[in-house]
Amino acid sequence: MKLYFSPLACSLSARIALYEAGAEVSYVEVDPRTKRTEDGADFRAIHPLGLVPALEIEGGELVTENAAILQLIADRYPEAELAPRDPAGRARLQQWLSFIGTELHKALYVPLLDKAAPADAKAYALAKADARLGWVAGRLAGREFLLDRFSVADAYLFTVLNWSQVTPIDLKAWPALPAYHARLLQRPSVARAFAEERARYAREIERHAKGASAGAGRAVDTR
Repeated sequence: MKLYFSPLACSLSARIALYEAGAEVSYVEVDPRTKRTEDGADFRAIHPLGLVPALEIEGGELVTENAAILQLIADRYPEAELAPRDPAGRARLQQWLSFIGTELHKALYVPLLDKAAPADAKAYALAKADARLGWVAGRLAGREFLLDRFSVADAYLFTVLNWSQVTPIDLKAWPALPAYHARLLQRPSVARAFAEERARYAREIERHAKGASAGAGRAVDTR
């Protein structure tokens, strides 16, 4: 398998899941600005939308969309127990993946991270923070993970909460959230994936800073 990713984008959650599973995978970095891979290939020739993550499996088939990729990883490596096996448990996992992807990732964080978003759009998104993050914090009260054990939903939520560092969102308003984020960062798979991608992200910023027309670099690419 081959995972196409951009440093600290939502594809970080797939890397975490793959490390949890002990999977044999190759990783190909995609520049979020140029949409080119490390060897200069046009990523849009692989995935026309140019979005990560994208997971290439047997026969060259490409799987896209983060929630689908995370569940595929969980299903391929059942021994890692990254997803419940019973129907009710699986529904709860899908509930969390849907909520994180729509209510947090796209509705809340993307407008705040988008430099081109109008001020009104940012204000509208930020107004949703208390209800959405407060609800998550309430669900995490007294719990170590979103479900009964670590799952791909935790990998996704860790990744999204990490973007708070470059937005007006202060997680300290919901104490359960920074505690959860810090707790997950102690997990070997999370610590390894985050450290590796943070280093790559720093190199990405440096690379763009050297370009005359590239500017100082983006904050976080959330796609």
